[in-house]
Amino acid sequence: MNKSKGSIEAEISKALTQWEKDFLGRGSVSVKADILRDMIIVTLRGVLTPAEYVLCETKEGMLSIKRMRSNLIESGMNGLKEIIFTITGEKVKSFHTDISTQSGERVMVFKIDRDIEKNFE
Repeated sequence: MNKSKGSIEAEISKALTQWEKDFLGRGSVSVKADILRDMIIVTLRGVLTPAEYVLCETKEGMLSIKRMRSNLIESGMNGLKEIIFTITGEKVKSFHTDISTQSGERVMVFKIDRDIEKNFE
């Protein structure tokens, strides 16, 4: 299995889009995955609904959206880790994520035990 870095990144993007649709009920406008050293960095654009943007106009609403979205993602962690393992053959050591209530963009960082980018040099 000698897939290119770009094809694996595209496969991760496609799988995370499908995970969002299946688990959260809707997908992002765009998803882009990048492999960098021991990390897989995923940028998801268009995550918030129009109603969530309205709620984000107040600090209380913004914190509520961030908390709820974080809880949703955390509750689906096993599925996310399985996607990464299935595509890369690597286990996720740690996971970090945040959402911008201004731009509606989410960033996910999957840390892997080793430098997987070296596989493509």
